[in-house]
Amino acid sequence: MANQANIQELEKIASQVRRDIVRMVHAVNSGHPGGSLGCTDFFVALYFHILKHNVDFNMDAKNEDLFFLSNGHISPVWYSVLARSGYFETSELSTFRKIDSRLQGHPTPEENLPGIRIASGSLGQGLSAALGAAQTKKLNNEDNLVYVLMGDGELQEGQIWEAAMYGAHHKVDNIIATVDYNGQQIDGPITEVMDLKDLKAKWLAFGWEVIESNGNNMEEIVKSLEHAKSLTGKGKPVLNLMKTEMGFGVDFMVGTHKWHGVAPNDEELANALSQLEETLGDY
Repeated sequence: MANQANIQELEKIASQVRRDIVRMVHAVNSGHPGGSLGCTDFFVALYFHILKHNVDFNMDAKNEDLFFLSNGHISPVWYSVLARSGYFETSELSTFRKIDSRLQGHPTPEENLPGIRIASGSLGQGLSAALGAAQTKKLNNEDNLVYVLMGDGELQEGQIWEAAMYGAHHKVDNIIATVDYNGQQIDGPITEVMDLKDLKAKWLAFGWEVIESNGNNMEEIVKSLEHAKSLTGKGKPVLNLMKTEMGFGVDFMVGTHKWHGVAPNDEELANALSQLEETLGDY
């Protein structure tokens, strides 16, 4: 199982992961840097401090925690964190989105990529898969937890709310679902495309335990995830409403939907890298 890094170590890892993200999407002029940068601290906290996982990957994951990425387009951050955790060599990050690469734009288990258990290209499906996995853990008398990350724009999909009803009705209380609440989606601000209104009130009404967190402060996200863990096993599924800024860590990418799926050019890459400390060595 992975060791628990302290806050300073986590912040150094996060800086390197952000370097990986912008370099990966720049190399192929394709990918989704905005949401990846915004969720970097969450992924690093999860994989290097919270998650009980084994880099000796086994699809069944007996006696391990599980993580599912529902908004699969932010694959760059996941691939980087998996590589930096030891699931595969960091050198493979250079193959991102290339022909015959295992690291495609949306994650898939078809190429036996360690750490990936479901394909997540079509939005709206991750919560359903995670709830099924959580129930399986219960049936197998395992006390491990299941985590899932969704985008806020993704909550415009109806399947999310069917799953939300299901989880509460069946008292699936070994799951922690997180919403990346950055207020942006591909076509613009959430409030302009399809306003989600009061998300906390919605999830509470659906019967979930809800916490709110700051996903761009490492110490706070660690504390929030630890708090979420303390709420499991009490008859309700747990929802972590995580406020982030798209593009966090790179000043010209912050807070705008324009970097949802656009790669930086050479000059923009140099600018971004100048803001991000190289702490673990570039791949």
